[in-house]
Amino acid sequence: MPGTRTLDGEPGGITTLVRAALPALPVVNRLPGVRKRPADQFGGLTWSRRGVVVQRARVDAYAAVCGFPRKDVVPLTYPHLLAFPLHTAIMADPAFPYPAVGLVHVENTITAHRVIGVGEEVDVTTAAGIPRPHAKGVLLDFVTTVSAGGGTAWESTSTYLRRGHTTDGEPGPGLTLPDPPTGGVEWRLPADLGRTYAGVSGDANPIHLWPLTAKALGFPRQIAHGMWTKARSVAAIENRLPEAVTVEVAFKKPVLLPGTVAYAARREDDGWAFAVSSPRDGSPHLVGRTTSA
Repeated sequence: MPGTRTLDGEPGGITTLVRAALPALPVVNRLPGVRKRPADQFGGLTWSRRGVVVQRARVDAYAAVCGFPRKDVVPLTYPHLLAFPLHTAIMADPAFPYPAVGLVHVENTITAHRVIGVGEEVDVTTAAGIPRPHAKGVLLDFVTTVSAGGGTAWESTSTYLRRGHTTDGEPGPGLTLPDPPTGGVEWRLPADLGRTYAGVSGDANPIHLWPLTAKALGFPRQIAHGMWTKARSVAAIENRLPEAVTVEVAFKKPVLLPGTVAYAARREDDGWAFAVSSPRDGSPHLVGRTTSA
């Protein structure tokens, strides 16, 4: 793919996350290699990883944390972990106009075209497009493709909100679920869930780790990863989903840790509707739906 930048070797993990966050720091954000280009000069950015082997130990650790059974194929949401280093590489790139701090993951859509086997070798590509208008700022779509054997096996779109100045155009409606299911089973989430998920995913964003690090970024205490919440929701109905499936979610409200949430799912004509909500007042943390791909 022309203009694609390649991430070689083992992804940088916390080092890349720090580099992605530096542009949010006063004075530091003016240094060469850190300073961001103006948003109106951003025309998109693509990064890739080639020949990534799906490792049994990592898949099993992820499945255990998110509630999936151990299988010889990966959980539906697992390939997001293969793409996450590309998300952080894009955010750390000086050509990307915004620091990682302040980007809020608001929606995620995954389409699996076929199962991906443990031990399989895949290529992963993520492209960040130009900002889209939103009532509170701009939206940035990170589109990932996981391919093998000459075909696309899995793809996703992670949409991030950057609050502040918007751009020209009419904001899109986003994912809406008019009548999300309510009630359901309660999940008690431990205080260390964010640290546990960070250990298997590589997403060590401070808002998920400790009360002090979360408070420094404006939260009363640490919050669960949105992609853990999606993964756990999918795991609850995983054995009732087809191999070729699309799962869309909107992240509505952070889940504070420790905490208790309610999960409910409802069978519909072409899939499932599901929601994670507050047991006290029913306000949603996440709403989602599945459809056949």
